[in-house]
Amino acid sequence: MNSQVKKQLGLLLCDRAYLSSPELEYALLEQKSDNSHRRLGQVLLGRGSVTQTQLNETLSFQVGIEKIDLSPITINPDILSLVPAEMVSRYNILPLRFENSRLAVAMTDPFTPQVMEDLRLVTGFAIKRYYAEPAQIESSILKFYGSNVARMLDNLTPAEQHTPVELGNGDYSPAKLHELAREPSLVNLVNLIILEAIDARASDIHIEPFAQEVKIKYRVDGALVEKVPSSKRLQAAIVSRIKIMANMNIAERFVPQDGHIEFAGKKNKVDIRVSTVPTVFGESITMRILDRSASLIRLGELGMNAECLAGFTQSLHKAHGIVLVTGPTGSGKTTTLYAALNKIYSPSLKIITIEDPVEYQLEGIIQMPVNPKRGLTFATGLRHILRQDPDIIMVGEIRDSETADIAIRAALTGHLVFSTLHTNDAPGAITRLIDMGIEPFLLASSLEVVLAQRLIRKICPHCKEAYEPDENLLKGLNGSLKMGKNIKLYHGKGCSECMNSGVKGRTGIFELLRITRPLRDLISLKPTVEQIKNAAPSDHINMRHNGITKSLAGVTSLEEVFRATHGIEDE
Repeated sequence: MNSQVKKQLGLLLCDRAYLSSPELEYALLEQKSDNSHRRLGQVLLGRGSVTQTQLNETLSFQVGIEKIDLSPITINPDILSLVPAEMVSRYNILPLRFENSRLAVAMTDPFTPQVMEDLRLVTGFAIKRYYAEPAQIESSILKFYGSNVARMLDNLTPAEQHTPVELGNGDYSPAKLHELAREPSLVNLVNLIILEAIDARASDIHIEPFAQEVKIKYRVDGALVEKVPSSKRLQAAIVSRIKIMANMNIAERFVPQDGHIEFAGKKNKVDIRVSTVPTVFGESITMRILDRSASLIRLGELGMNAECLAGFTQSLHKAHGIVLVTGPTGSGKTTTLYAALNKIYSPSLKIITIEDPVEYQLEGIIQMPVNPKRGLTFATGLRHILRQDPDIIMVGEIRDSETADIAIRAALTGHLVFSTLHTNDAPGAITRLIDMGIEPFLLASSLEVVLAQRLIRKICPHCKEAYEPDENLLKGLNGSLKMGKNIKLYHGKGCSECMNSGVKGRTGIFELLRITRPLRDLISLKPTVEQIKNAAPSDHINMRHNGITKSLAGVTSLEEVFRATHGIEDE
């Protein structure tokens, strides 16, 4: 009977065109030879033959769990109040209605016993399962629970008769702040804010105090999105709760503080870096969300074209020298270096990094965080790293002449050194290092490659359409793109999938400057940026041209390319 069920699952997957017959045969053979007695679905997932969504949908059909279309549904507020927003967001579920004394719930994964048990405990009702597509669940949660933060904020605003006792200067006492921050409803509110930000793929959460309200903003794909503001009366409680989570001193409100939160997300733990600064209206908080799974990104998935990828990969296998990645804050430099380290990692190599802070933990690589309070700077840490007999060193950032000098000399003494630098383009990295006081002949001997990059927003695939760009924009490109009859440009018109922004996700645009013999000779003479550009290899392409190529391919819009490369001159 068991093998028949497995065969039925495979046939159902084939009927839906999720799986080919040869893939099914290979999976059945693997399952038969596997001593761990894995189910067919687990084998198919392990092989990458089907996605979790495809498997859940097919299994639901197989066991008779009805699929439901959520688009026309309306839900009674009393039903919504039965399941907390935090649980809805964490488990990707949606309460629908009562059916014969059972609570009907739509799920993307109806096969997790823990979800069913938690729902029974929280609601007190037996559960009837429905299967719903992940995209529909997400949009419905946003539709029915999206304003839940606002409702929670309204409900949490202290009633006038229960206003806490304040100190003479208008601040709450530390004891009262602890009491406020530990209120269960306040705890749920802060958790919900963080969960919503993670679901929205936000990189940062901003809690900004003003005279009459506290603004809550998420940074999504590089742009700030303002959410429902909080009542001013909840400011102290929200700030105190976040500071307690981050192990900060809640009694100290007049100096900046840094902290760290390890938050349990839907799929895995998420690291959150917390920073507070005092303002005229109270403490402003910024939380940087670091998803550890992002460190697994491959070098080929960053958005480099074939030529750039080949040139950069070649530099990673040099015996010694320095490899630089440049760009402003938030341009993905660290992600690129992590992808490079993952690419070249081998147990036969000793790789040590010094970072501020260590954003993602890499298996098999020694990572050291800087600690200026204890005297551990990039320069001092780098000196000690050299005594550890490393093969490859990554310096999180070259910030001063001392760090630059040690990194250059490490590259000259047989080490491969990776680092980042804040410059607009690749040629600018050379002049910046010379301005820091690096001897040009040492730089010429050690530098191998400079990769400059920016992150650009991709067009939302759900609302992508052809359009005619503004003539002034085309003029601003200085002839970099000549419009022919067959050339089509695209943008996103905005839809529910992208929160009407027209963009969803980001990719990189790159400029790779390989240090050839003519360039080495030129660097020794302290060249200008213009001279370096003129001496670059004939196949050198700057970031704007790389971005235009992506806009012609329909990956991004011309406006986005122009925005990201503003201030970078064309060749």
